[in-house]
Amino acid sequence: MPSSSFYRSFNAETRVLGEPNKSIESANSPPDAQEKKKRKLAEKQIENPLPESRLYTQLLEFESRIDAEAVRKAKAINEVLRGNPSKKRILRIYVFNTFSNQARTTAEPENAEPPSWSLKITGRIVEDEIKSDPVKESQKPKTLYPKFSTFFKKIVVKLDEHLYLDDPVIIWESSRSAAPVEGFEIKRKGDKEFTAIILLEMNYTPEKYRLSPALKEVLGFEFDTRARIIATLFNHVKRKRLRNPRDPTEFVCDAPLRKVFGENTMKFASMPRRISQHLSAMPPIEIRHDVRLSGNAPGTDTCYDVLVNIPRPKNKEVRINLYANQEKKMEFCDKVINTFLEELHERQKRRALLLRFSQSPEEFIHDMIASQSWDFNLIGGKATHKRLADHYNQPWAEDAVIRYLDQKSALENDTSAADSLSQIGKALASLN
Repeated sequence: MPSSSFYRSFNAETRVLGEPNKSIESANSPPDAQEKKKRKLAEKQIENPLPESRLYTQLLEFESRIDAEAVRKAKAINEVLRGNPSKKRILRIYVFNTFSNQARTTAEPENAEPPSWSLKITGRIVEDEIKSDPVKESQKPKTLYPKFSTFFKKIVVKLDEHLYLDDPVIIWESSRSAAPVEGFEIKRKGDKEFTAIILLEMNYTPEKYRLSPALKEVLGFEFDTRARIIATLFNHVKRKRLRNPRDPTEFVCDAPLRKVFGENTMKFASMPRRISQHLSAMPPIEIRHDVRLSGNAPGTDTCYDVLVNIPRPKNKEVRINLYANQEKKMEFCDKVINTFLEELHERQKRRALLLRFSQSPEEFIHDMIASQSWDFNLIGGKATHKRLADHYNQPWAEDAVIRYLDQKSALENDTSAADSLSQIGKALASLN
C-alpha cells in the first residue's frame, strides 16, 4: 500500500494527467489566483462527488433549503427596516434676541460701542415628554439627530423697512448652504424696538402638500404626502364601493368626488395625475417676534413646536450590527467549511486513485510513469532541450533512428504478412 506522501505527490499530478500545459500554468500563477481558482473548482466539484452517499446528498439538499430560507428571512427583515424609514418627532424652535449698549448716557465717551441687538433662531428635537427615572435616562446613549438647518428649505427674516433701509430682508437657502448648522443669528445696530417676521419653509421628507378645499372635504385632512393622499383616496373608493362592476379599471364618482374631478366616472390610472391639480406647496410657518431692547436678556423665552419626520438611527445601528455579526460568523464558518472541503477533496482523490488502480493496474502504472517523467523533465529543464536541434546531434540519435526504422519495417512486414494470410484464407474458403 503506498504511503500518504505518495498520495499527496501523485494526486497533484493526476489532476492534470495528460495536460502538461495546465500544470505549467498553475505553477506559474500567483498564490492568490491559485486560491481563487481552487475555491471555484471546489464549489463545482463538491456538488455531487459521492452519488452513492445518501447522507451527503441529503446534507446538500438541507444546505440549499437553509440558504433559501436565509435569503427569504433577510428580504423580510429588509422590508421591515425599509418600510418604516422615519419616525415622528417634535422640533422645538426657539426664537429670542439679545441686546447690548442700549442704555446710553451723556457721560459715556464718544468711542463707546454703539447700541446693537442679535436675533437668534435655534432648535432641538424633543424626546417623548414622559416622566421617567432620571438615572435610567442618564444611562441611555444619546441619539444623534440631524442638525437644525436640515429641517428647512428656506428661512426668510423681514425687519422693519423704515429702520433698516439697506437690508430689510435676510434670506437663507439650504441649496446654497455649504454645511448644516445648529442655528442662525442676525446682528444689527439699533436702539429701537420693532416686530420681526420670520418665515420658515420646512423641508419635509417625503414632500408634503396642501390639499384643495374640495379634496380636503373628501379625505378629512389638509396636509399630507402624495402617497398617503392617493392611498386614502383608494380607501374612500373601496369603503364606498364605487368600483365599476362592468369595468374594474374605473370607479364611479360620488357627490364629493364629482366636486373634485368634475366627472361621473374616472380611471384608476388617471387618479394620480388628476390629484396633482388639487395639490399645492406647503405654506411657510410664520413667526412674529417682538425685538425688545430693554429688560432681561434674552428678550423672550417663547418656543414653537413643529412635527417633523427624522431618520431612524436605531434601524441603522441594528442593520450595521447585524451585518457585522454576520460577517464574523460567516468568516468562522467559511474557515471550518474550507477545512472540511480540503479534507474531503483529499479523500476523494485517494478514492479515485485506488479505484482507478483496481480497475486497470497496468494502464494506471503507465500513466503514472508518464506523468512523473514529464514533471521530472520539466523540473530538470530537459523538456525545453528536446525542442532544440542540437539535442538530436548527439551519438545516441543515430542508434535511436535505426531502431525506430527497424521497428517500423518489422511492423509493416507483420502487417503485410497478416494481409497475405488473410487473402490466402479467403481464397481457400472460396475453393471449398
